[in-house]
Amino acid sequence: MIKQSAIALAFLVAIVGSAAAQVARLEVYPIASVTLADSEFLAGRSNGQSVTIAGELRIPKAGADRLPAVILLHGAGGMGGVGGSIDEWSRALNQLGIATFAIDSFSARGIVSTVADQARLGRLNMVADAYRALDLLAKHPRIDPNRIAVMGFSRGGQSALYSAMNRLYGTLGPANNLRFAAHIAFYPDCTTTYRGDTDVSDKPIRILHGSSDNYNPVAPCRAYVERLTGAHKDVKLIEFPDAYHVFDAPSLRTPLTLKGAATTRRCQLVEADDHQILNHETQKPFSYADACVERDPTLAYNEAASNQAHLFVRDFLSEVFQLQP
Repeated sequence: MIKQSAIALAFLVAIVGSAAAQVARLEVYPIASVTLADSEFLAGRSNGQSVTIAGELRIPKAGADRLPAVILLHGAGGMGGVGGSIDEWSRALNQLGIATFAIDSFSARGIVSTVADQARLGRLNMVADAYRALDLLAKHPRIDPNRIAVMGFSRGGQSALYSAMNRLYGTLGPANNLRFAAHIAFYPDCTTTYRGDTDVSDKPIRILHGSSDNYNPVAPCRAYVERLTGAHKDVKLIEFPDAYHVFDAPSLRTPLTLKGAATTRRCQLVEADDHQILNHETQKPFSYADACVERDPTLAYNEAASNQAHLFVRDFLSEVFQLQP
């Protein structure tokens, strides 16, 4: 059970007369996490700067039964709004009878967006946030601790993907060897090769990506999936033709060139022996000032790809969570 003090801190709102949203209750919880440099996280440190972030839990139906849940990790633009990926997937999953817990990893850290400066927050911090959210949800009286998955988008997709690494579970993972039931990564950045990144959880990993993505290109994810497959892991890459970055967000029906946004699409990054992230070409610590960094990627909704992704996730989670038809 969640401690009474935590419940007292939560902002609880009953949602009534909202059949479209399929939400019976909304609860907002504080989540104690830490902020670390990626090299510190990779070196096994867990005593970073303390921070209390927030998560929005949507419980889709009233009652006392324990429900499956999906933790949602946002991208570089933050939580977004109506028509964004977090909003769309919260609604879609709630309609399936799945609770959602959307984490805001930015606001408490004084960040609105990392689009113009990705160096403002280490790439692996949202992995730590996801683990702490899993700890919290596992104690909730309405959530089944054995049926909690993580799903992320772009920067959050990268965290959802690499949160499967046993090495990271060992550093800041949940208590009692609790694991996510599945890892779902939408258009993640796969350009970094971490030490031991094929030693992952035995739970299923699914990557959904657009073939035309010029922000986080799909090719490095193909290579990573090939290595994971070679290590006999439960992983699949689902590619959608002609789909750009954030293909699942209806708010981007008009394609957008994200002016000034940095992309590592031409970079190859690797973790060094001292846990620094190196530019493989220069063999020096990576910087967003490196020559391989390019800018101005495209964001665009793709209705066909989005519909197919929703069908895939519905079927996948129905199997993972053993949902009743």
